[in-house]
Amino acid sequence: MASIVFMGTPAFAVPSLERLMDAGHDVRAVVTRPDRPRGRGLAMAASEVKAAALRHGLRVFEPARLKDEDFLNALRGLAPDFIIVVAYGKILPESVLSIPPKGCVNLHASLLPKYRGAAPINRAIMNGERTTGVTVMLMDSGMDTGPVLMKEEVAIDRDDNAGSLSARLSEAGAALLCEAIGRLAEGRLEAVPQDEGLATYAPMLKKEDGLIDWGKGAGEISDLVRGLYPWPGAYTRWRGKLIKIHSCKAASTGPHGGQDTLPGTIVAVSSSIFVRCGSGVMEITGVQPENKRRMTAAEFIRGNRIETGERFA
Repeated sequence: MASIVFMGTPAFAVPSLERLMDAGHDVRAVVTRPDRPRGRGLAMAASEVKAAALRHGLRVFEPARLKDEDFLNALRGLAPDFIIVVAYGKILPESVLSIPPKGCVNLHASLLPKYRGAAPINRAIMNGERTTGVTVMLMDSGMDTGPVLMKEEVAIDRDDNAGSLSARLSEAGAALLCEAIGRLAEGRLEAVPQDEGLATYAPMLKKEDGLIDWGKGAGEISDLVRGLYPWPGAYTRWRGKLIKIHSCKAASTGPHGGQDTLPGTIVAVSSSIFVRCGSGVMEITGVQPENKRRMTAAEFIRGNRIETGERFA
């Protein structure tokens, strides 16, 4: 078994931490991002990894700066075989990378070298991919550029959103990471350099990424909505107010409006809202009006007089 310092922040990382503990590895400490304000009240809240670590009685570090000398000295004093990083949220400096004698190991939620960066799950769905996966790699000073230890492919279901896919990848990644660390600790695993010619990138999401362009195809818009759920969410404007689209699908049949119908036009209203796109029609099934709760399209329709011929913009 190996001695480990674990670095992670969101819920995605918790199964990896707990799987390593269950396997008998010596988790000497957990490093996570500092508490931050969350929710409408902006109350300070711990990361999901910190909450899990405290439940298991683990020592927790929350450095504001990874180059802080007190933190680095504490990390060196722990003398871990490995530092394991799962969605920590910062690039590790050389002063941290050089500490463990057997290396820093990262779990990344894509099949590297595809989708390097901060939002691989979201970007894969937004780009219409049908498969993705998880990769365990040795870390270097670059962003997801280190040599690969193990990979596992995971299918993207047509009704997956970023939340549901993240949950599946989290569990698959935890199992793969645990296997990789066991084999690596025993000297039974070799790292393979990435092919730089195949590298693609998944930049951090911004709220403005969610603005729907109704001139695009219905399938492409559906991928955008799924890829941005639950955060930051895809949105449009209706009667001058922002409205988030939480769930939708390309309609296989139904009214398309006339030949001159503009993209974004509501062409039918039933228990769903049907909207003309650049190609095809989108059936909207879940929405969240500005400053209101999430609701089904049917609930939204009951509370508003929605007319065909109106436009989302």
